[in-house]
Amino acid sequence: MSEKNELIRVFTGSEVLVIMLKGALEEIGIGSLVQNDFQSGMSAGIGGFPACVDLYIQQSDLQSAEPLITEFTQANN
Repeated sequence: MSEKNELIRVFTGSEVLVIMLKGALEEIGIGSLVQNDFQSGMSAGIGGFPACVDLYIQQSDLQSAEPLITEFTQANN
């Protein structure tokens, strides 16, 4: 996998915030991947932390996504 196609974590938070940011990124044409270890842990019966949902994007999209992510993070802290 080339460095430009590498997935990078850009946000960690509650499932609701991650879904909101994912939607905002999709509106500007940037795809993302949600990793929800809490939901996976609950399914496996081992639990997890509900505020530990991660959002990943491709490295090549970071420059375009950065202003939106920064604005979103500042507004939701």
